[in-house]
Amino acid sequence: MMGCASSIHISDRVVYHSGKESEDSPQQNCPQPGQIKPSNACLSTFTEVQFGPMKLYEDQLQVLLVFAKDDAQSNSFCWACERAGFRCNVARTPEAALESFQEKNHDLIIMDHRHSRYFDAEALCRSIRAISCSHNTVIVAVVKRPDREEATVMPLISAGFNRRYVENSNMMSCYNELIQLHHGEIRAQIKLRACNAVFTALEQSQEAIEISSEDQIIQYVNPAYECIMGYQRGELLKENTEVPKSEQNKPDLLDNISSCLRRGKEWQGVYYAKKKNGDSVQQNVKMTPVVGQGGKIRHCVSVNRPLNDHNKTEKPCERVQAESQTDIQQSSKHKDRRKGSLDVRSTTSRGSDAGSSQRRHSSMARIHSMTIEAPITKVINIINAAQESSPMPVAEALDRVLEILRTTELYSPQLGTKEEDPHTNDLVGGLMTDGLRRLSGNEYILATKQLHHIPGHLTTPLSLNDIPPCIAQTMENEDSWDFDIFNLESATMKRPLTYLGLKIFSRFGVCEFLSCPEATLRSWLQIIEANYHSSNSYHNSTHAADVLHATAYFLCKERVKQSLDPIDEVAALIAATVHDVDHPGRTNSFLCNAGSELAILYNDTAVLESHHAALAFQITTRDDKCNIFKNMERNEYRTLRQAVIDMVLATEMTKHFEHVNKFVNSINKPLAALEENGGNGDEDSAQSILTAPENRILVKRMLIKCADISNPCRPLELCIEWAGRISEEYFAQTDEEKQQGLPVVMPVFDRNTCSIPKSQISFIDYFITDMFDAWDAFADLPNLMQHLDNNFKYWKSLDEKKLHSLRPPPE
Repeated sequence: MMGCASSIHISDRVVYHSGKESEDSPQQNCPQPGQIKPSNACLSTFTEVQFGPMKLYEDQLQVLLVFAKDDAQSNSFCWACERAGFRCNVARTPEAALESFQEKNHDLIIMDHRHSRYFDAEALCRSIRAISCSHNTVIVAVVKRPDREEATVMPLISAGFNRRYVENSNMMSCYNELIQLHHGEIRAQIKLRACNAVFTALEQSQEAIEISSEDQIIQYVNPAYECIMGYQRGELLKENTEVPKSEQNKPDLLDNISSCLRRGKEWQGVYYAKKKNGDSVQQNVKMTPVVGQGGKIRHCVSVNRPLNDHNKTEKPCERVQAESQTDIQQSSKHKDRRKGSLDVRSTTSRGSDAGSSQRRHSSMARIHSMTIEAPITKVINIINAAQESSPMPVAEALDRVLEILRTTELYSPQLGTKEEDPHTNDLVGGLMTDGLRRLSGNEYILATKQLHHIPGHLTTPLSLNDIPPCIAQTMENEDSWDFDIFNLESATMKRPLTYLGLKIFSRFGVCEFLSCPEATLRSWLQIIEANYHSSNSYHNSTHAADVLHATAYFLCKERVKQSLDPIDEVAALIAATVHDVDHPGRTNSFLCNAGSELAILYNDTAVLESHHAALAFQITTRDDKCNIFKNMERNEYRTLRQAVIDMVLATEMTKHFEHVNKFVNSINKPLAALEENGGNGDEDSAQSILTAPENRILVKRMLIKCADISNPCRPLELCIEWAGRISEEYFAQTDEEKQQGLPVVMPVFDRNTCSIPKSQISFIDYFITDMFDAWDAFADLPNLMQHLDNNFKYWKSLDEKKLHSLRPPPE
């Protein structure tokens, strides 16, 4: 078929986006293929466009033709696009036009306004203009040739059209219209789009910038100006607001500045500016006139920087150089088993990332307007006050401190690029975030909607005296760190939590503390264990038993015993037992991405940890037979409940670095300072640090966190088994994410490509080393640190041999 619709359709620059192609669509006035050849000048992918000092690159133009039917006019525009080398889409309906525009964001839309019976062109234009990305799109209305007198274009302009085109199906007329649009309005819009980058630079500048008219009427101020001068932008951009002047400036100075600017010359010097509160602030100012239409000065740009008390001035270029030399440079590479890095990792360099400066200035304004001061507000205000009277280097250092304090993640170290350490990045993405927003309509619902009941063969609770000898023998060394939980798992047929719980709770006198019968405790342990998923390779009751064992081990350490009360010990044991109850074997990120019922219930925040804590108390209090809290006094129960909830929530990894750093700064460092200073009264001072209520909370959080992820500190064989189990659970999650079309939150955990040694090295390096260094300094755990060192060397040796498996191949 030699018609134009067919020839356009086969072109790789043309895609039809909607509307059924008519088999007998008109072909008149349509040039044959080859009659009009695309201009070679237009076929290059990018075209350089100079915009002042900026060099822009114009991509191939995207054109959308909105015509309900094929006719000579639409065919001519199609071929004009082909001739000009533009990409062309054709839409037949308003719906298709909107869909195509939202996908392609066309530079030019040519819309048929001749036939209202097909669609309302003005209504469609308004709909397109309602889309935010349409601001820089040129929209042309093709109108009928007037029969009588010329009609006004105002209705078209009101609807959002940029211009009209009186119908003319001559191909060269359409081509010339496109070329004029391209070199006129479209290129102007491309330059306007570039202004967004210029304004972003102004908004993020730490210099106070003010733009005024030739009559000194303020037209723009940036956030730094608002921060320094105390104004809000809206106050200064009111009608005919002049630049505030301070009475401290001598009249001859003002005359000198005006004279200099009128001559088109730049002025730089010391100038007093007037703040909103009436105070005058001395500034180093650079004023530059901007020549515009008619060769006249149309604007004045003023760059202002407050002077310090010593009136030292500094050229902007010198300041930039000084900042680049003094910026904190962080290495994104992870060192093996880093030591002494807690303080460094919780700081960040002065950010140049998009939006950081803008956030800094807006935060400053909000903080100054607060009437109720939080502790961090007081700190920031103290630093601000110190800046007022500090030399320039100190003021700049304090400025960086303020920027760090205002970041949202004060305790999370910054990672390098994903290519540098994908395993660490994926672990952080999977464990320390609450996922991306859901990208599909898939919904993930926990298989366990009903609470599990105690299996029938366990309805008669066991007592310590009834425990079979083989199980009792397995638990003989349960007070040792090297206790083998997997032997107990095998001996108890995957019910280690009940048996180990009975023994540990008995050893700590939990029944006596709670005033509950042993039978109630046995029933409670059994119902809690029944609500762990044995189908999970890692998050099952064996993991809960392992965490309970580690918790009991830590509670016996002298420093821990000095810090905690009996109610804290009981809370820790209960929290360890229930901390992962009803875990689905998937991460928080997965549940949020899948739009699970739990994620919706808990607003994508600490989803699983909130569920574990809530379900544990639901299970416990719904039946007197297993309600271990039934006989507690109300206030004591409330204290215990809050402690359990706080510890379970502390296992959420998003707050990992916050908990570790608070522990180090509030407990480790003060205790170390006491040991270094020596002298009398140290024991009393140490005890006051250990038993302070806020510090006891930090100790309990740190204790359960270390117990929860202590696998790398276990003997090598236990460490290897746990590594295999967690890897399998992550593999299964990745498989399901791919099956359901969900975002894959930990891509390196693909069972076909994953290196388990690398994942363990990253986990130890990023999460374990610093935390256990801090915990060891507090609780004295040399055996754990030796295991950690041995295990790290084991994984390193496998990785150096390029092995991906848990163990080396048999020789």
